[in-house]
Amino acid sequence: MTEMTNAAFPMPDPKMGEPYLLTPGPLTTAFSVKEAMLKDWGSWDDDFRAMTRSLCNQLVALAGGAAGELVCVPMQGSGSFAVEAMLGTMVPRDGKVLVLANGAYGLRAAETLRVMGRAHTLIDKGDYLPPRGDEVGRALDADPAITHVIAIHCETSSGILNPVAEIAQAVHARGRKLLVDSMSAFGAVPLDAGQIGYDAMVSSANKCIEGVPGFGFVIARKSALEAAKGNAHSLSLDAHAQWATMVRTGQWRYTPPTHVVAAFLEALRLHAAEGGVAGRGARYALNRDVMVAGMRDLGFETLLADRWLSPIIVTFFNPAHPNFDFQRFYQLMKSKGFIIYPGKLTVVDSFRIGCIGRMDEHVMRRVVTAAAQSLAEMGVDSAAPPAAAIAERAKLAA
Repeated sequence: MTEMTNAAFPMPDPKMGEPYLLTPGPLTTAFSVKEAMLKDWGSWDDDFRAMTRSLCNQLVALAGGAAGELVCVPMQGSGSFAVEAMLGTMVPRDGKVLVLANGAYGLRAAETLRVMGRAHTLIDKGDYLPPRGDEVGRALDADPAITHVIAIHCETSSGILNPVAEIAQAVHARGRKLLVDSMSAFGAVPLDAGQIGYDAMVSSANKCIEGVPGFGFVIARKSALEAAKGNAHSLSLDAHAQWATMVRTGQWRYTPPTHVVAAFLEALRLHAAEGGVAGRGARYALNRDVMVAGMRDLGFETLLADRWLSPIIVTFFNPAHPNFDFQRFYQLMKSKGFIIYPGKLTVVDSFRIGCIGRMDEHVMRRVVTAAAQSLAEMGVDSAAPPAAAIAERAKLAA
């Protein structure tokens, strides 16, 4: 697939013949991460308990909390399972949540709260714009019943990186509690608990740490999690009960994804070797910059202005050319070794290209070459978007 770039940053094994996953996760993993899953582990065994302790300790350290201030609660299932566990555990049944949405994942949080029967209200910014601190402040001032705010760190339906620090300041100034969905950003974009005073945040194994799917994790302030006992609407998604069991026994309450945990520990080792959050974030940012520059040279335009582009995933408008068909473009890109992502916008047609996973700027240059070849094979001589898409972006950004 590609040669190894250097000893400190091993690429996937070229003999595997896998396409690169240019998605926000699952993503392309290192060969050593895959290899870590070749051994079976007993979920009650002391060795596996030690693995769980190591996992939690390393994640708390990545979150930047003071010793004893934060705790980590791994939760079986996908990222959405972990988000539901965080919301259902941290928000009391008589609480009310302000949901900050600018894409599919903020709206999913609102839907989760609806199904759980938790009161909530919504600031919906559409596809293009971030929620800002001043409007959060106005919403909190207008509704004293709001107890919690949930913000999406990186909204991957558009690729926007939301201003969590600004939001946190508005929330704390009014004595409310902040929850952060950092599913697609934690590990590559700073979210220091000493600077962003969240009660809890959530992420997943198969995102910027570059593990494989199978569990998410809630990192919470110990005092807030202790106070959340009895809040949960669910037996299996009770983050407090999961944590209490781990404290008492060292074990997960129900069967853990043992192989996924082993893979994640190897992914954490590689993350540290790359320089932690700063090193991982720098590679992803370079991936983005190289890819965006090349795609713009082909005529593609990004949904977002540069100031809001995350280093996680980038949304591009579909070309206006009558020969462009996304499904064919997708298949042509896949045949060249790259799996891209459909768009999730509500207003215009788009697609997304992820910048995360075990790849570097050399791979991203190959992505651009593959895109150029695919356009040529489709008979598309211009990747410029429809005028209506540009007008809509300008109108909403005004």
